Formats: sequence, C-alpha cells, structure tokens
Amino acid sequence: MAGHSKFKNIMHRKGAQDKKRSNLFSKLSREITVAAKMGTPDPDMNPRLRLAVNTAKSQSMPKDNIQRAIDKATAGDDENYEEVRYEGYGPGGSAIIVETLTDNRNRTATAVRTAFSKHGGNLGTEGSVQHGFERLGLIEYPASVGDEDTVLEAAMEAGAQDIESTDDGHTIWTAADDLHQVAGDLEKALGEAETVKLAWKPNITVDMDESGASTLLKLIDVLDDDDDVQTVWGNYDISDEVMEKLEG
Repeated sequence: MAGHSKFKNIMHRKGAQDKKRSNLFSKLSREITVAAKMGTPDPDMNPRLRLAVNTAKSQSMPKDNIQRAIDKATAGDDENYEEVRYEGYGPGGSAIIVETLTDNRNRTATAVRTAFSKHGGNLGTEGSVQHGFERLGLIEYPASVGDEDTVLEAAMEAGAQDIESTDDGHTIWTAADDLHQVAGDLEKALGEAETVKLAWKPNITVDMDESGASTLLKLIDVLDDDDDVQTVWGNYDISDEVMEKLEG
C-alpha cells in the first residue's frame, strides 16, 4: 500500500487478495450467483449482476467461471445466501464494516466476532459505526487512462460527485443510485473501469501508528480469508512511512 492513495488502504488490502486468487474467485462467483438469483440472469437487465460481472472481469476471472456462476443461479440449486453486515471497532479506535454473503448466520457471526476479539477489536451492534460512513458508488481507473483534467471533465460530464487523482490512478465517487448510469457514461468516454462497486466511504479517518496498523492488518487478513466475507471497509489511514516499516 505504500505510495497508494489514501482510499487504497481505507478500502482493503487488494494486494493481499490478489495473492489469494482462488479465494477471490470464490467470493466473486458467490456474488454473481446471488445477483442473478435476485433478478434476471441477464447483466444488461440486472444492474447488480452487471456490477458483479464487471468486478469479476476487472480481476481477470475467466469468462467460463463467470458463466458457470450465472448458470448456477438458474439451475435450481439449494444454496441460499443472505447479505449480513457486521460493524465493529478495530485497533486504534478504527471503525470497521464487514459485508458478508452467508448461508449460515451463526457460523459467520462466530467467525467475525472471533477475528475482532483476537486482533484488538470488538464487534458492535448493527448501526454502531455505520453513521460514520457514507454509502456511495465507487469507480476506479488507472493513471494510464488520462491526466486529471481529462478524467475530471469526463466524470463531471457523467454526473459524478467527486474525483481524487494520484500517481496511482483516479478514484471517482457517485451517489449510490447514480452508480450504474455514471459508470456507463464513463465507459463510453474512458473505457472499462478497474472497479465499479458500492462502497462505504468514511466521513473522517483515523491515523494508525505502527503497532495499531500491524494488528489491524492482521485482522483484515483474517476477515479476507473467510469465504463468507465479501468486502471489508474501514476509516483507518496508514501512512506510507508506517507501511514501509511494516513491509520492511
């Protein structure tokens, strides 16, 4: 994460997920299947499924895997997953939101609670930290797509709320309800995005020292390893200096 934009380490450790490709594909497949079950199996007619498919493509998930996940939704299998969100506090006063898709609430709740308690945190009640975040649409492009002015003009034209550009790339924020429309307009102007998803953006961030950051990243790794956990969001900020010490 050293050198990444602030949101890169607020969101999750993408690099850690990349190393666990099969685990990531399993999570993506589950989201595709759930999205296809909740609506039509046609991505053009099902915005949530389109988001799931686009995310899978951005992670280089093979087309055959994507199609199998869609077919699974129409095959009448007995697996039924529900969305459950957990909220809690991590080391250093950080606030964490964990989004899951589970077929066993007790199993998932126990695993998430254990992860928090073993790594300097505690699981809170529903709504305990959500008030410190805003539900927004998130679109990310690599720096190679263009300079800040080019992307800013395209984003404003498409109706985006805000844009953050760094040497690593461009982060574009939209109202949650506008995500599909803005993403579609941006795709016409800039090409396919690296990320298109709903996000929890913190209103304020908490700076983490080396000790707190080390424990926090272990917590996030444990959560990421859980098959039921889809995404981990937080309001923490880890400086480049601290990350370099931890990675060194």
